[in-house]
Amino acid sequence: MICLYAKNLDGVWFGVACDDKEIFATSFASTKEPALRGLLSGIPVDVPFQGFDKPSVFGERAIAALKDVYDGVDVTESLPLATGRLSEYFRRVIRVTSLIPVGYVASYGSVAKAAGGSPRAVGRVMASNPFTPIVPCRRVICSDFTLSGYCGGLDVKLAFLRRERRGYSAKREVPVNGKKLGVFPVESVLKRLGKG
Repeated sequence: MICLYAKNLDGVWFGVACDDKEIFATSFASTKEPALRGLLSGIPVDVPFQGFDKPSVFGERAIAALKDVYDGVDVTESLPLATGRLSEYFRRVIRVTSLIPVGYVASYGSVAKAAGGSPRAVGRVMASNPFTPIVPCRRVICSDFTLSGYCGGLDVKLAFLRRERRGYSAKREVPVNGKKLGVFPVESVLKRLGKG
């Protein structure tokens, strides 16, 4: 059974849908109800679930990691995500997106080159990412360093990127299964938007 938890930390509600071993969905919102709705949209329809007021040990660990990610902390702990129900393509895009380091962004096209498919297909996966903010869809941007699409709105995406900036100045390449994912410093976006 999937257990749903939502917890308020410093004025933000963080939600996690998990069993004892894997995370099925994560969410965050300014109030409890949207955080829970975000979880419901990400869990499989054929698996029973129940909401709980107090998280399990694993749920508590996941919520703590969500809070760190939200705050711009570079979380090194790898949380097990329940991706078995997702298509192979969806899993590839999620894997590639997860490799974008804190302090960097990648374009939809760059992710598509590393994962396969088109930039538009990558955008569809990002729009239905059940693991936000763990899988950093906020770090996927347009090729001209502008922002598009984000479940919480572009202001939320921009606020995330501001918290994640690290002062990097050079482009990098991240190896992905024999291919390379080009990533750029968050500062490139902030400069382009005049929001540094």
